[in-house]
Amino acid sequence: MALGEAPVLDTLVDINAAALQRTELDAVTLLMVRIAALAAVDASATSYVMHIGPAAEAGLTIEQVQDVLVAVAPIVGAPRVLNASQNILEAFGLAVAALQTVGTNADV
Repeated sequence: MALGEAPVLDTLVDINAAALQRTELDAVTLLMVRIAALAAVDASATSYVMHIGPAAEAGLTIEQVQDVLVAVAPIVGAPRVLNASQNILEAFGLAVAALQTVGTNADV
């Protein structure tokens, strides 16, 4: 049986931390590579949610994200790029909603 209160989330955090420790990519480049990988595997919006905060903190622009999707389109195909675009927008909406909920609960 998996251990801990949130074993899946804890494992994902650990895997990401290990990957970050083993790369010398700057934050923006790393996030661009991850977005390209997420598009390639047709990741869900929830997979993109984990990257919204770090992307904002690193200064990744929407134009850079668009450049990544344009660059990978010939490799991964139009349907995946369209899904990625939709999932990124959905992830952004989920992140904004979560922040609004946190802000509302902080006022109580």
